[in-house]
Amino acid sequence: MIKQMLAVWVLLFAMPSGAVIDAYEFDNDVTRQRYLSFIEEMRCPKCQNQNLAGSDSPIAADLRRELYRMLQEGKADKEIVDFMVARYGDYVLYRPQVKSDTWLLWGLPAGLLFFGVAMVVVTLRQRRSVGASAQASGMKGEESKSQRRLEELLEQAKQRKNISGGRD
Repeated sequence: MIKQMLAVWVLLFAMPSGAVIDAYEFDNDVTRQRYLSFIEEMRCPKCQNQNLAGSDSPIAADLRRELYRMLQEGKADKEIVDFMVARYGDYVLYRPQVKSDTWLLWGLPAGLLFFGVAMVVVTLRQRRSVGASAQASGMKGEESKSQRRLEELLEQAKQRKNISGGRD
């Protein structure tokens, strides 16, 4: 009885872990590698952030089937990419092409990196200059504080002397 229950549990938990397996046959290994490369690099239009290889949605299965058909027809990589982009937009590509629509997507990370490095350099220079001037003026500031304190003490001593009538 325990063995039967264990077998049922194993079968129940093994069902959801089944992966998408396409049984396509290719003429050669180059075409197979091209297919595998495409399904790894193309995004499923329905799934948020999943490639065609890992998606089990119906549209991903259709795209894999269409990709297989195009490869069997001998289409070039550029033709396949252009077809997919024309049909599903740049979203289908994990690495969109650099063009006027996507220059911000490609340029923004580099721009932000440059801006961040520039801000760090400016901040470090300011801290060094403020630290150096504070250190130099810090000595002068301490000297002037001591000088003022001495002057105050002398003034107090003169006032006491004047109050006591100058009898010391």
